[in-house]
Parts: sequence; C-alpha cells; structure tokens
Amino acid sequence: MTGAADTPGPIHLWNHAGIIVIDKPRGPSSHQVAAWVGKMLGCQVGHAGTLDPQVSGVLLVMLGNAVRLAPLLLQHDKEYVCLMRLHGDVDKTRIEQIGIEFTGRLYQRPPRKSAVKRVLRIRTIQKLDILDCEGRLVLFRIQCDAGTYVRSLCHHMGLALGVGAHMVELRRTRSGAFSENEMHTLHELQDACIAAKCGDSSAISSMVLSVDAAVPDLPTVIVRDSAVDALCHGAVLAGVGVISCDEFKKDQTVAVLSQKKEFICLGKALVSSGSFKPGETGLVIAPTTVFLPPGTYPRGWSKSDTVARIGKDKVHTQEKNRAEKKIPLKKYPVNK
Repeated sequence: MTGAADTPGPIHLWNHAGIIVIDKPRGPSSHQVAAWVGKMLGCQVGHAGTLDPQVSGVLLVMLGNAVRLAPLLLQHDKEYVCLMRLHGDVDKTRIEQIGIEFTGRLYQRPPRKSAVKRVLRIRTIQKLDILDCEGRLVLFRIQCDAGTYVRSLCHHMGLALGVGAHMVELRRTRSGAFSENEMHTLHELQDACIAAKCGDSSAISSMVLSVDAAVPDLPTVIVRDSAVDALCHGAVLAGVGVISCDEFKKDQTVAVLSQKKEFICLGKALVSSGSFKPGETGLVIAPTTVFLPPGTYPRGWSKSDTVARIGKDKVHTQEKNRAEKKIPLKKYPVNK
C-alpha cells in the first residue's frame, strides 16, 4: 500500500542553535544554499550577508534560534578578493595608486540589479591591496563595511583611471570573525549528514560552531546558575546574579554566559560596569535576544505570593461589582 502515510518525514539531524560556514559555489542564490543546508540537517535555517548568484565564498548559515543573530551578523565587516577587467591599458604604478585613493569613506549607489533601494550611501573601505596585474586584469583584496558593492567600486575605479572597468569575479574570504578556515562545502556537509544517519554525528558536530563564536568582541557577563532560567524567560538580570563581567558602558550590547561558558543571551546594559559590583542589588542587563531554551537550568525563581493574591482579589472585586450593579455582559451581533 502506498500513499501520503507511507512518505517518510524529515530527518532532524541537528536541533540546537549554531552557525555553519558554507563555501557558497557560483550559480545558486544564497537563499537556495541555505535551504539545502536546512533540508540536509532537518532544521530551521537563515543566512547572513547575501551573496549574488555568481559570487562565491563565505556564507554564514544560522541554525535553529541562532537566526536571531542575523541583525548582528549583518553588521560585520567583510573581506573580498576581486578580479577586475580594465577597458584600456593603464600603467601598474597608476593602478596601485588608485587603490590608495579609494581607501576610506566613499559614496555608493547600489547597482540597478540589487535587492535594496537605490539611494546614495556612505561605506568605508578599510584596506584595498592590489595583489597582481596581468594585462588589463587586476586582482585585489578589499576589507570593507557591510553593504559595500564591489561591482560599483570596480566601475568607479575604472572611471577614475579614465578607461572604464567591470568586475569579472568576486569571492568573499571573510565575514566578521569567520574566514575561509572555517568553511565547508555542501558536498562535505552532505557526507557528514550521511555519516550521521549511520550513527556517527561527530563530523556534523565539528562543522557547527557555537553562537558565541559570532560575538567574540563583545564584553561578557558571567551569571550564577540560579539566574539562568529567569534570563531564559526574559527577566532582567540583577546585580545579585552576576559573578564577574568585563568593562562595558551603559546601553552597550553584552554577551551573557553561564559559569560553564554557555551562551545564554545578548543583552542591553542598563548601567555601566563601573556603577555596580557583582552581588549587589539593582537591575543591570535587559535581555534582547535569548538563545538558551527555558528549562535548561533548574528554576531558581518563583512568582510572588503577594502579587498572585492581589491579582485574585482584583478579579473577585470586579465580579462582585458587576453583580451588585447588575451590569450585563456586552453582546455582539453574530454574522450569519
């Protein structure tokens, strides 16, 4: 007998938050590559930093509730290696000079074929190194802000050189703290998934990075085990739950970790680190993005009996007043 009931369901090989760095090939879109990863692992996925179909290299795929990191990952600086073709002959010395001239803050307008509104923007080029020149082909490495259009950069460099130019090939080599050293191809991931189905999940575990790898530069706050579950439920962290912390300023984003260095959440500092001492009373950190699921740690908090009693008394009083005044319940017409 065959039918829908005989169709096997998806196999969930991964059910934790994490990040996997994929070596995106030329051809498919970033969305398609992320979808393939999600289908292989059987989990929710998202990607940070869209690459055009013909661009290859580092693509961050977020697994599970790590997709909540997207706003943070999208802000990371990027590094690319680009091959540019000039439309005329230019002296190598002049090409190296143009690399220096195009370092710093630049005005850019997204290309016509782009997924964002074509408004003028400012992006910073931290470094632009000319790696090699052969005829009219120029190979260079660029470190730049997120949202920099290298295709537009090639066009503007060509105009500055007086001969015109266009981008031939582009590869992303770094996104924030993630580089080519952590990359894995789709074929490698597929092999790891086949091994996991046979009972060996070590290959997948070695590929998936923990979510705290995405925030290596953020100040950290270490909290007591008794405060972890409350944070997982969205409660504001008080100073009594803090064991130690790095220096941070008010309103700065911080990473909150357990004593076992587990990444609990990102939070917004309500005060500066210098205005309180660990163990003191007072609210310190407001969680903004929680990654550790509730129930991972024992519940170290309880609802106040006084608050619960006041709530019940309030409901009882409202019902009593309605009965004494004989206030009828509102009736709403029913559409037939």
